Amino acid sequence: MIGIVGAGAFGTALAVALAREGRNVRLWSRDAEAAALRQTSRHNEARLPGITLPETVTNTAEIADLDGAEAVLLSLPMQQIRGFLTGAGQALNGRILVACCKGVDLATLQGPSAVIAAACPSSPVAVLTGPSFAADIARGLPTALTLACAGPEAEALQHLLSTPSLRLYRTADVAGAELGGALKNVIAIAAGVVMGAGLGDSARAALMTRGYAEMVRLAEALGARAETLSGLSGFGDLVLTCTSPQSRNFRFGQALGSGQGFDPSVTVEGAATAKAVSDLAQKRGIDMPITTMTAALIARNVSLSQAITALLSRPLKQE
Repeated sequence: MIGIVGAGAFGTALAVALAREGRNVRLWSRDAEAAALRQTSRHNEARLPGITLPETVTNTAEIADLDGAEAVLLSLPMQQIRGFLTGAGQALNGRILVACCKGVDLATLQGPSAVIAAACPSSPVAVLTGPSFAADIARGLPTALTLACAGPEAEALQHLLSTPSLRLYRTADVAGAELGGALKNVIAIAAGVVMGAGLGDSARAALMTRGYAEMVRLAEALGARAETLSGLSGFGDLVLTCTSPQSRNFRFGQALGSGQGFDPSVTVEGAATAKAVSDLAQKRGIDMPITTMTAALIARNVSLSQAITALLSRPLKQE
């Protein structure tokens, strides 16, 4: 049995994909009424409309129902992980825990693996990340992700969570994988700003390239491997989220760039990550101009014209 914490779009999509291949899945959410409705209707119309939940998906609001799970996937927004584990960490401690979120915790400036390890010190920790949209996974469209795990359970976990249409590639560089997933969201917001402001595809390509350089710069400074960022969890995810309107981070950036409003109920992981990474880069003395300017723009500390001018007036240098 596989446990999944969080019945948002991604958690539900993973439940569908795994259950479709014969796995028994227990999908946990805090809202007992919503869990009961999903159990009877076999749908999660609020988060993943049009997708039927296989009968082997059991919806629950009882954390004890995850007892006996071979692995528990934490599909919650990054900024909710620490709070959730404060209450439920004791019940999950000792189980294999897989982070399915992308970001940096605002309070600790840590990634998900460190946050989980602090709350559940007896649990092996892995990170599942890479270029994916929940709707694609739920529909069974071909998707490849990175499973980052430094422990001996990595290969078995890779086979447990892979399906014919969901292909997992394994790495031991947990820091690199989770940094790639977190940092690309910030660059995706910036790419959305570029397109929303009407600056064009050439500007977006330049921003993606220089943004990727920032991602690698920070990752190496934090002990990750540059080659990890060139894989699915970095470059692959960057391309997807900077070019598709399905990306919430990209759409949020588009709204910023065009001066339009954005639905505050939609989780935009990159918004909090931009501030966290900007703070982290400043503390470490790492030059990350796109990230810093994106964080300032989100916080309304600079105008769009000021942000564009600041980036375009930087000194010319060798690539």
